[in-house]
Amino acid sequence: MNKYSKTPDAVARLSPEQHRVTQQNATERPGTGEYLDNKQPGIYVDIVSGEPLFASSDKFESGCGWPSFTKPVEPANVNELRDGTHGMVRTEVRSVHGDSHLGHVFPDGPKDRGGLRYCINSASLRFIHRDDMAAEGYADYLAQVEDVR
Repeated sequence: MNKYSKTPDAVARLSPEQHRVTQQNATERPGTGEYLDNKQPGIYVDIVSGEPLFASSDKFESGCGWPSFTKPVEPANVNELRDGTHGMVRTEVRSVHGDSHLGHVFPDGPKDRGGLRYCINSASLRFIHRDDMAAEGYADYLAQVEDVR
């Protein structure tokens, strides 16, 4: 079983935008994220800790300007916290082991897929193509990764 953690070296390797988003709870500008239009099969992991977060098969086009997912690939790796910033009440999504700010979850996702929309910053993610998952230690998640709907 893989061990995932936040290390000083991992944080030091972050780009300024990745650091701003994951460590300072910022949000990337809508429509600018690297993974917004990614349609490749694979898994999205925390850029800091490597913990598995979302699968391409749960990604959908929401029109919100950020990658959107219907559910986490490993729910135990995602914390949901009350966020009262910016004059609104939302539910923040953070990785458990990396404690990275990922984005927010909203109850306006596809009803036939659970009704949730995990609106996630690309800057908080690293994508691993299905063909590379076994070599990178994510073979246990291959069954959850199918071609994007």
